[in-house]
Amino acid sequence: MSDVVLRPMTGADLPAVHRLDRVLFPEDTWSEEMLAGELADQPRTRYYVVAEAPGGEIVGYAGLAAAGGQADVQTIGVRADRRKGGIGAVLLTALLEEAVRRGSESVFLEVRADNDAAHRLYERFGFERVGIRKRYYQPSDVDAIVMCRKLRDRPPMGFTRPD
Repeated sequence: MSDVVLRPMTGADLPAVHRLDRVLFPEDTWSEEMLAGELADQPRTRYYVVAEAPGGEIVGYAGLAAAGGQADVQTIGVRADRRKGGIGAVLLTALLEEAVRRGSESVFLEVRADNDAAHRLYERFGFERVGIRKRYYQPSDVDAIVMCRKLRDRPPMGFTRPD
């Protein structure tokens, strides 16, 4: 991991990120237009970073949506030959730090039910399973596990009764 640097994703990164996304998630690939739409909301409600190797090669990427006290991990991807080197953990850490910076109370995500490595990463970071979205990933009919990590308690809201 020491040779990789995180930096904000820019529009110039979209072709490389899209190529990597097609390799990593062939059935669930986002179009370049979808990625561009995500970047268009940066920094207002989005935060996207890339993991860049020496020479400028993008070996990972991640994105967060955050608004109204809630954040959602939109995507995390690491090139297969660079996995198990800590890049995914560094990307997830960056997203969680940004969610805290934005005052989010919780972070949610969906992960393929058949992606055991991602489950382990998220559980290591304190995410808990909170639900299932049946047949969420198409066309493969794979369920999504919904996970959540609480970042802080929500303050009391509404009326309170005097004791």
